[in-house]
Amino acid sequence: MTAAVRADDPEELLTRRVLGALHREDVLGLRSAAALEERPDGVWLRGGRLALPVTEDGFQSRWTARRPLLEVDGRPLTGLDEILAAVAGLADPRDRDGHTAFAEECRQALATMRLHDLARPAVLDGLAERLGPDPADWTGPAASLGFDTLAAYLDHPVHPAGRGRAGLTDDQLRGHAPEFHPAFELRWLILPEAAITRHGAGTLPGWWPAPADLGEPGPGFALPVHPLTATPGLAAPVPGARLAERPYLTVRPTLSMRTVAVVEDPSVHLKLPVATATLGLRNRRTIKPGSLVDGAAGQRLLEAVTAREARFAGTVLHADEQCFAHAGHELLAVLLRRQPAGLDGSVTVPLAALLAPSPGGRTVLDHLADRFHGGDVLRLYDELLQLLLDWHTTLFSYGIALEAHQQNTSLVLDRPGGRTRMRLLLKDDDGPRLNTTRLGELAPYAEAFDDARIAGTDDRPVTDLFTTITGHLCTGALAFGLAALGRAPLARTLGLLRTRLTEAVDRLGPAGAPLRTALLDAPDLPVKAMVTAGTLLSKERSGAADINKHYTTGPNYLLEAPR
Repeated sequence: MTAAVRADDPEELLTRRVLGALHREDVLGLRSAAALEERPDGVWLRGGRLALPVTEDGFQSRWTARRPLLEVDGRPLTGLDEILAAVAGLADPRDRDGHTAFAEECRQALATMRLHDLARPAVLDGLAERLGPDPADWTGPAASLGFDTLAAYLDHPVHPAGRGRAGLTDDQLRGHAPEFHPAFELRWLILPEAAITRHGAGTLPGWWPAPADLGEPGPGFALPVHPLTATPGLAAPVPGARLAERPYLTVRPTLSMRTVAVVEDPSVHLKLPVATATLGLRNRRTIKPGSLVDGAAGQRLLEAVTAREARFAGTVLHADEQCFAHAGHELLAVLLRRQPAGLDGSVTVPLAALLAPSPGGRTVLDHLADRFHGGDVLRLYDELLQLLLDWHTTLFSYGIALEAHQQNTSLVLDRPGGRTRMRLLLKDDDGPRLNTTRLGELAPYAEAFDDARIAGTDDRPVTDLFTTITGHLCTGALAFGLAALGRAPLARTLGLLRTRLTEAVDRLGPAGAPLRTALLDAPDLPVKAMVTAGTLLSKERSGAADINKHYTTGPNYLLEAPR
């Protein structure tokens, strides 16, 4: 998540972010066909019929939109709808539907931003009353959901309309989205046992209902269903299935919204399909059965690496994602995720929440630094860099890169014996990239994945994923965010990032050469092209094999003399 910005009008803020993304992803040649132009008010980029006022960025694009304005044929357009309609009118006719869909995503995001502005003060007051005024004291699995709530108010570092969720009303958001910290009950679908595929040893938790507990006598398996997915036609794909009338089991949403924590057993999360989309029209929040297989396979692979690399045994924790069930349909599935034991006295905070304002206005990072690092925010950032980069570069030496972005990676802090201990907690291991030529004795683990895109024999998909996730979203975003918040000059935060990354790559010896070439020394870095692949263009038009791993390029802020 990006750092908080000044309190702009939501439409102006969103319009600048949208224009910045359209430039970064070179929509209508706003990047490749544009030339710099000096005007009395500052720098512009002009290309063909379009002109955009810009300012230097440096993170994932050299330039970004300076004002919420796009000039078309010399006519200034300032309203978001007006701008997007003009862009759609100039687009290739084959892409018009995608542009129409993106405009709707932006309208949904804007409505959500306005809803956030209204709701946020009361939500933060409620968190302070329930969990305490200092987030550094929010310990245990239940309290960690408060950090998910804080993170949900921040914008995504890449996608401009990341706060939008397709097709949901304000009431549905208030009742089920993490930024409102609601509690609600699940619905349950009774399925014939023969229709269910189950994975994972051991018994289900004691609170898992039998059909009779839901007022549905007779045999069958009770599958939890998110209330937003519990439509009358949900049972149709499975003969003999029926939706129980009685709701059961109170839960709260995590940052991902489709994953919920059980209130009476908060170390257990249930990942459930939700019939919506975020971060792009094609980024649906359903659950393909194969992704459950891949998540379990990914966890086993990571634990095998940890077993071989003893220094990570106590510092990198893995959520247990071996238990899941599905009925062969993307709306009929559940992952039962168990958090590691022993976190009751720890502060567990997703990286996405570190720059979020907390009750009282200070960032979560400020509070954590006060308690665990003597008030030194940079010291905390440095320690995080050392652990995170050591882990991910070690994985690279095995040919592994993870989709362990700022939502899937949590910082775990506590003080056993009075000394600060930092650990990482990883979840959602279903989207890695593997170079099987590096796996060595771990090569058999690659055969367990369902998605054929995961395993290959090339370093490039691995370095691309490392750069865009570990680089941009987990470490680079914090370097730029800390500078934007005035905690340290950008040259210092980026210098620290380059130093720690160089040290981590050096430890690999010759095995780290491709990572050095692709990340430390390259003139440009891959950057996610989320709007293009997720909404504007079809897969046939964009060529995206995976919408979450489709890239453009941006400046390398890790070079010795970054701009």
